[in-house]
Amino acid sequence: MTALPVIVGMGGINAAGRTSFHQGFRRIILDKLNQEARQETFIGLATLMNLVSFKEGNFVDEQGDVIAASDIESRYAEQILAGTLIRKIESDHFNPDATPWHQKIALQATDKGLTFNARKRDLPTPLPSTWRVTDIDEKQVNVVIEGTLEVKHDSTRDNPIKAAGQFPTGFNPAVLYNSRYQPRGLQATIFGAADAIHSTGYSWPELAKHVSPDEIGTYSASVFGQTQSEGFGGMMQNRLKGDRVTTKNLALGLNTMSTDFINAYVTGSVGTTFTSTGACATFLYNLKAAVNDIQSGRIRLAIVGSNDCALTPEVIEGFGNMSALANEEGLKKLDGITEGSADHRKTSRPFGENCGFTIGEAAQFLVIMDDALALELGTKVLGAVADVYTNADGIKKSITAPGPGNYITMAKSVALAKNIVGEEAIQKRSFILAHGSSTPQNRVTESLIYHRVAESFDINDWPVAAPKAYLGHTIGPASGDQVAWALGVFEYNIMPGITTINAVADDVHAERLNIATDHWQCQEMDVAFINSKGFGGNNATATLLSPKVTLSMMAKRYGEQAMECFQDKSVNVSKAREAYKDKADKGQFELIYKFGDGVLTDEDIVLSDSEISMSGLAQKITLPSKNPFSDMT
Repeated sequence: MTALPVIVGMGGINAAGRTSFHQGFRRIILDKLNQEARQETFIGLATLMNLVSFKEGNFVDEQGDVIAASDIESRYAEQILAGTLIRKIESDHFNPDATPWHQKIALQATDKGLTFNARKRDLPTPLPSTWRVTDIDEKQVNVVIEGTLEVKHDSTRDNPIKAAGQFPTGFNPAVLYNSRYQPRGLQATIFGAADAIHSTGYSWPELAKHVSPDEIGTYSASVFGQTQSEGFGGMMQNRLKGDRVTTKNLALGLNTMSTDFINAYVTGSVGTTFTSTGACATFLYNLKAAVNDIQSGRIRLAIVGSNDCALTPEVIEGFGNMSALANEEGLKKLDGITEGSADHRKTSRPFGENCGFTIGEAAQFLVIMDDALALELGTKVLGAVADVYTNADGIKKSITAPGPGNYITMAKSVALAKNIVGEEAIQKRSFILAHGSSTPQNRVTESLIYHRVAESFDINDWPVAAPKAYLGHTIGPASGDQVAWALGVFEYNIMPGITTINAVADDVHAERLNIATDHWQCQEMDVAFINSKGFGGNNATATLLSPKVTLSMMAKRYGEQAMECFQDKSVNVSKAREAYKDKADKGQFELIYKFGDGVLTDEDIVLSDSEISMSGLAQKITLPSKNPFSDMT
């Protein structure tokens, strides 16, 4: 009997806000919410962004004056909306209008001063008053520097990439716990993992005591590692700046650290630890590993996720020089703008007329367990992961170009869903959370895959949603953003449209697809397909089952009496979940950070030839007692 991996918690942070209890999803579909949900969303975002706080039973503004919950939207709505989703890069990251850089120039000393030739685009802005410039041709100039040359390292340039999907303005995970000298991505990991755990209605020790310590797994990664100055950024840059490389730069920069931090500082797990990177499909690669281990019975409880907070000039320039990112010139050309700036709110335009993707930052985490454990604990069922497929593209000419692997992952996922819920369900009650990167090539190749799969399974008017339109491409956690949206659709029956485009581009294969340009009310959905395409041929698609389908499957497996017991237990779980939701909406996140708390020593381990027990862990670890190759030895 194959275990069903059930999603019982989800947490994290991206440009739309907190993930738990669908806050981020609700930010996207604000105009479709009822007044109560809308007010809750504005309150939660206002506290997240430190515009208001909750003290002594009241919301108070930055001046300490009491403000009614009902007045938060009217007072702060404009600021909250402007400070979320994709927007111009804020100074907390760097100044896109004056990005620091070093210039490569050849100097020649003369009796008239210093002279050199340079490309026009390499000149500093503004030009120093002592510099005299003479054109050589359209691209080069001759420069004479009069007087004494003072060499500085503060040259800047106008960065052509000006927008990103950033955490809500004012949100600072560093101040929510003793973050020490930790990069932003790891701070977001601590926030996201705690948010996911609390959203289950259980504390981690309460969850963990029901299984053996080696039946727990942590599966997470970041694609870039940690590129800020506390991580790899400092390791690469500090000597050039005249500073020293710290003892933490290299270790904290590693892409395994999101897994390592959860084990070491959040859960204290001694179980399976796993890190897999698959470019833009990284979240799904780690989800696949957890799903496979749960289905096989190797583990019963897992935290799965990813983080990438790589909004640095170096990473953005890397993508920009590949012509992968939407830049000012391209956006203004698309919109016919001759003066002023591009619309930085609409830089990401999946399946529309576009010119590149927009990078974002996020940390997304799931808590998953097998169906038997979910039944035992009475957990909230958010959905289930039937399986995740990952396939490569074969021989390539360009390592970044798409290939056939995504045809395989999508077709397998849809075929699996058809076998589980039936043909009518996938034709009428399934939808796609698209990779939707917002590049001209992706809109054609990805839509063609969906079109051909739809033809093969006789699907028409297949709903397609694209989170990157609002969040940007968060790289490693991108498919985690998509999972969060899928769970939101299951909860609210609202399908987000792509409001950053006026129309679907002519070259998109949309004959069998429903790519809406506005949010719309949908019927109860049974299945979501989470699709991802990554550089290098890293393709992945996950088949997500709705809560309704999941509970129906559990009822068939365990029977009516067991489900009645499950519902009885779920009452207290629901109360605990609501208690955390109320605290989180008030900015009381209760981050879990156990630095040095409960460190196990050699003396805490009791070992025999059949089992291991450890101080503080409720259950023992049973050592292998059978020969799995008995037919061969």
